[in-house]
Amino acid sequence: MIGMDFISFLILLIISVVVSGILHYGLNYYVTPGFWSFCSKVVLGWVGAWLGSPVLGYWPHRFPFLQYGDIWFIPAILGSLAVLLLAVDLGKMVRGAP
Repeated sequence: MIGMDFISFLILLIISVVVSGILHYGLNYYVTPGFWSFCSKVVLGWVGAWLGSPVLGYWPHRFPFLQYGDIWFIPAILGSLAVLLLAVDLGKMVRGAP
């Protein structure tokens, strides 16, 4: 995963943008509103998506179209979601927001 190709990078970026967009603009789940808050979510979401497959596993094997190289889409989505939820919850806890 360290030496990934450009297509893998783009796939992780697209997953991160979609998950971040749903959380930020669709569900209004953020610490601070604004475009830069969304951009920081995209960066953190990319890291979560990158760690998703190695941490959560390489599955489902029955559907080979749900992967590209070492990236399995479902664990990448779940990893991105997990990191973003953790980051927003920690941010709210630090700021003292409800």
